[in-house]
Amino acid sequence: MLPRVSDMQAPAPLHSELAAELRLRGFEGDLAPAYADRIVSATDNSIYQLLPQLVVFPRSTDDLVRLARVASEPRFEGIVFAPRGGGTGTNGQSLTEGLVVDVSRHMNRILEIPSERWVRVQAGVVKDQLNAALAEHGLFFPPELSTSNRATIGGMISTDASGQGSCLYGKTRDHVLELTTVLLDGTVWTSRPLENDELQQVQRRTDLVGAVHRLVDAIQREQADLIAAHFPKLNRCLTGYDLAHIRDDRGRFNLNSILCGSEGTLALIAEAKLNVVPIPKHSALVNVRYGSFDAALRDAQELIRFGAASIETVDSRVLGLAQDDVVWDAVRDYFPEDDGQRAMGVNLVEFVGDTELEIEEPVSRMAEVLASAEATRGRRGFTVARGEAEVNAIWTMRKKSVGLLGNMQGDKRPIPFVEDTAVPPEHLADYIAEFRALLDARKLTYGMFGHVDAGVLHVRPAIDMKDPAQERLIREITEEVVEITRKYGGLLWGEHGKGVRSEFSPRFFGPLYPVLQSIKAAFDPRNRLNPGKIAAPDGGQLLAIGALTTRGQLDRTIPASVRSAYDEALHCNGNGACFSWDFDEAMCPSYKATRDRLHSPKGRASLIREWLRQLAALGVDPEREAASLRQGARWRDFPARLRNSWAREPDFSHAVKEAMDGCLACKSCSGQCPIKVDVPSFRARFLEVYHGRYLRPLRDHLIGSLESMLPALGRIGWLYNLMIDSPPGRLAMRAIGLVHTPKFSQVSMRRELAARGIAIAMPELLAALSVEERARSVVLVQDAFTSWYEPRVVLAVLDLMQTIGFKPYVAPFRPNGKPLHVHGFLGAFSRAASRNAAMLRELAATGVELVGVDVSMTLTYRSEYGMLPDADRPPSVLLVQEWLARHCDAVPKTSGVRDEYLLLPHCSERSLALSSLRDWQAAFAAAGASLQVLPSGCCGMAGTYGHEAEHRATSERIYGMSWARHVTEHAPSGRLLAIGYSCRSQVKIMDGQSLPHPAEALLTRLRAA
Repeated sequence: MLPRVSDMQAPAPLHSELAAELRLRGFEGDLAPAYADRIVSATDNSIYQLLPQLVVFPRSTDDLVRLARVASEPRFEGIVFAPRGGGTGTNGQSLTEGLVVDVSRHMNRILEIPSERWVRVQAGVVKDQLNAALAEHGLFFPPELSTSNRATIGGMISTDASGQGSCLYGKTRDHVLELTTVLLDGTVWTSRPLENDELQQVQRRTDLVGAVHRLVDAIQREQADLIAAHFPKLNRCLTGYDLAHIRDDRGRFNLNSILCGSEGTLALIAEAKLNVVPIPKHSALVNVRYGSFDAALRDAQELIRFGAASIETVDSRVLGLAQDDVVWDAVRDYFPEDDGQRAMGVNLVEFVGDTELEIEEPVSRMAEVLASAEATRGRRGFTVARGEAEVNAIWTMRKKSVGLLGNMQGDKRPIPFVEDTAVPPEHLADYIAEFRALLDARKLTYGMFGHVDAGVLHVRPAIDMKDPAQERLIREITEEVVEITRKYGGLLWGEHGKGVRSEFSPRFFGPLYPVLQSIKAAFDPRNRLNPGKIAAPDGGQLLAIGALTTRGQLDRTIPASVRSAYDEALHCNGNGACFSWDFDEAMCPSYKATRDRLHSPKGRASLIREWLRQLAALGVDPEREAASLRQGARWRDFPARLRNSWAREPDFSHAVKEAMDGCLACKSCSGQCPIKVDVPSFRARFLEVYHGRYLRPLRDHLIGSLESMLPALGRIGWLYNLMIDSPPGRLAMRAIGLVHTPKFSQVSMRRELAARGIAIAMPELLAALSVEERARSVVLVQDAFTSWYEPRVVLAVLDLMQTIGFKPYVAPFRPNGKPLHVHGFLGAFSRAASRNAAMLRELAATGVELVGVDVSMTLTYRSEYGMLPDADRPPSVLLVQEWLARHCDAVPKTSGVRDEYLLLPHCSERSLALSSLRDWQAAFAAAGASLQVLPSGCCGMAGTYGHEAEHRATSERIYGMSWARHVTEHAPSGRLLAIGYSCRSQVKIMDGQSLPHPAEALLTRLRAA
């Protein structure tokens, strides 16, 4: 039996004392001393892992002031801080062994959007959240990031973030009008550009604010010549302590040039007033393909002369990984192969303007040049994307480059540590040639992408950090990259900040490094704000690469066989795509509903990694334990499991279980995450092992056996319905933790099939058909939930098959096993899935196509059934729309009004079968109708999740984030359709609406023709 796993150490006594004092002083935010919360904040998108002692989530600027004032008391002087925003830093900027200050959970309000072109926001506002609010005003906040759906404004300011389009729009610093910060003594200060008389007034203050302004002004006056001579003239001139821009182009003093990019080493950011700009009304993207990546880099200098807004580049490795991601389906037509060869590099050249003429003139000039000299400069060809939807689809692919690289297979994964160097653009190709040579000499695999117009290229070598020999490459490669970067007049940190790389600050700042030390000392004399980063006061130490604990060092303590079994969790690189702000996106509804990163794929992966590490330290192999459990119930362990469940001793496994219970098992992570972190898969394995020590609730057993029980219960469906609809029945259901349990349909599938003359599919029956008959036959694979709860949908699909000229058969019902998998009954699931797959293989062997009705259940054959041995896996079972798309020529073309329908897809479909949504559109188009797929998130039901009493409130909150708006707006038209059984159930419960399945709508249209 699995032993109890330690809940590890409590926070240090001083941090516990601070937490208690904060609460006494009126701190209104959340205090998170629990080990699980600290583990989730111990990593970012870097290679490092540092366990904080406490995580605090302030609700307001007042909370930041309370924190600063309490911490400034002598008894707490030993506590250090690290502010945290989106937590996606690539260099450990927000990692600390002290106290994490996370503003993303509560301080995320947009405070003002006046008629002028500026906005005031709290530091935790996400960039895409801000731009969504600005869009209705025709404005946007322009610094563009690949992490824009989870990057906070505070984080962008802290790293002076920039990305695509920086040559046109500049960096974050260029758009900060005012910055409200809390200094370490508790002073709230709003910094903005100051005229000389205003500056003199501030300098007369006798507090920390006055001292800082006097020092920085003196630095600008006394060191101006040295500053001008020392800093390279680059678009990405400097991030953090920007001495070159203390005075702006109007001669005003601007402390924000020092604060922007300071990585939380000087003050805590509370609010910002930002400049925003009009959204360009038109855009076009020219996608140029090349025979080599070097050709793409060298040609970029030629393309700059066309006056593009931005020029981005992507190498063949990123393009290849994109082809295996859901993103490729929307962009494949823009990157065709040339004579069977994939492009070895592409340049993406964007033009924007307020009129079509503004973009068409340069695009036409460029297209003419490219067409007339296609073979020169290594060019192979080009395509042009026009309009917001098409252009954004390609930019989405480019934005996923970071994550896509992390999805390379094997233990060696591309990692960030020298990934954002900046050199003058005219030297970029030569610089990268040397960069590649040093990587090639070590036979390393790597991917490259970036902003060629700004001279910034992201380079991520693939290294297995679990291997001590490979870990040493971090130091070797970094040292060589530092030297070639200085050789070409560049910077080691062109975009992603310094963080742990701060050890190289003295080399790049040279004689100006003591100036940085003096600024740090003025703001933070005791070196408590994110110490060791950018600059350290005299006597303080800078962080150094190789001196901090890495995730790889901790992961190598887990046996290789266990790592392999849980690779969906262990390969999470912290890119944070699961922190997406967009409610109309499928990714991780539980995080969106709770804003708690414990309930995100990254959080759950972090907890599983720690759980496995602790088991390894105890000498326990969870896979061996699972194999034993799969042999069947071990009744001899029942007393011990009962005792463990009753005692409820401290056990880190409970914290992991709580996070796993919040997962909807919607599979969005497995498709939307660029690394393909698959929470439902490792969640099921965890639950299996966890319940080897602790008893399962009765509800789990009922849900797990539901598919097997439904045929028998269906025979007395009327009695069952009567019971669960009665007050005692509802009370009994709630007692076992279930609410809104569905009722059996009064429609008898058996009678309806007989009335239609539809036979049960048996292999011998199908084999007896002629070749022509088999070509016009189809087998519908039943699932428990539509067959017994919603047979009208099954019958509509069968009638649709007949209407377009096919003879349908219905496969004998076999439990699919998905409920077993969701709840971790993996032994029972494996047995049920093997039996079902065997039947499906026999039917498929006849050559007749197999089609499933419910998306979630059908996609189980492609996803969860992957755990079966190869020989036991099922054949292809098509979704209804995939089958229709194959036979669109058989769909009768209807005449008359072209009906317009709206579709709400299932989460799993968006993640695992995105192209199938276009199949529905093709089928409707063949019938003379149109179908628009609405942008939407999760409905909140997700199988049984929304029926579980403890999750019902969260389920309803998730529904309200996206689906409620669409249903309210469109359901009355009768044209709103929903694919998933659970989704339609949720709509019925929440809004009393019965949304048709697309097959029902299509059948109705064909019958009416």
